[in-house]
Amino acid sequence: METVTLSPKFQVVVPRDIRERLGLVPGQKLQVLIYDNRVELIPLRPVVQMRGFLAGIDTDVEREDDRQ
Repeated sequence: METVTLSPKFQVVVPRDIRERLGLVPGQKLQVLIYDNRVELIPLRPVVQMRGFLAGIDTDVEREDDRQ
């Protein structure tokens, strides 16, 4: 687990290991969420990069009898 420090300008530096693992680049946008008293940063990706990210997902869903 990594620890970061909040600067006087309320900035944080994402540790190198995490940047590399997530493929973050300078200037990339991150969505900021508050969830259960914590802050989550979610990298925003261009729609073009999202193409095919669900490939291989199991689409077999058991349906209730009245839904067929």
